[in-house]
Amino acid sequence: MASTTRRLTAILTADIAGYSRLMGANAVSTVEALREHRAAAYPLIAQHGGRVVKTTGDGLLIEFGSVAQSLTSLPHAVQGESDARSPGRASHQSNIAMPLPTRSR
Repeated sequence: MASTTRRLTAILTADIAGYSRLMGANAVSTVEALREHRAAAYPLIAQHGGRVVKTTGDGLLIEFGSVAQSLTSLPHAVQGESDARSPGRASHQSNIAMPLPTRSR
């Protein structure tokens, strides 16, 4: 019988709210902003123990070794970096929503 190795991970998904609308309004600027935000986010993800598993257009699938790493400082670091890179460009500012697990009784 084959041995099974199990591990616990936390999966975070992220995408840009209103991406289709932004692309319709100004595709060149939107793609440029997406590139800039990803360039800033990738090192932060790695610093917080994460790994980008897959990208899908404007979306990311990120794996973390623990739930704590995915919920604590990374979202705030990404939001701060994003806002710093786009001052006054409200259409490209990110909003990060972190769903929290709930217990059913």
